Amino acid sequence: MDQAAGAGGQKQELTLRILFTITAAAALIGAAASAFGGDQGNPGECVGSTPEMVDCLMAQHAHWDKELTIAYQRAMKDAVPAQKEKLRDAERAWIKYRDANCDYYAAGEGTIARIDAAVCLRDMTEKRAKELSSGGAGPDNPGKEDRD
Repeated sequence: MDQAAGAGGQKQELTLRILFTITAAAALIGAAASAFGGDQGNPGECVGSTPEMVDCLMAQHAHWDKELTIAYQRAMKDAVPAQKEKLRDAERAWIKYRDANCDYYAAGEGTIARIDAAVCLRDMTEKRAKELSSGGAGPDNPGKEDRD
């Protein structure tokens, strides 16, 4: 009877160890997926497969591109005549720079290059839209007050 009780106790202990191991592994896998998936509680983050991430990033880029168009049109409307040509030239040069800069990331190796390029487009377009909508002033553009 002692052997039967001992075998039953060993079986119960083994079952508990397996259950603990499975629970710990599930917690670690969940934490890793959260960390590597970018799930930091930020609704602006894009997660999923590479195509899903690229699609999400390009949708965000499209949003910021619309905002940039609105900000540019408003800046052109508000500009004095001497500024309009300068703003047009600056915007054309900025677009060439953005495209060349993001093409650099797109030329990288592996599928991460597609994500890097999409992040580049989104981030640069967002920053430019904010710059133009603030009239060039703001935390990312100090010193405008010195030019006024």
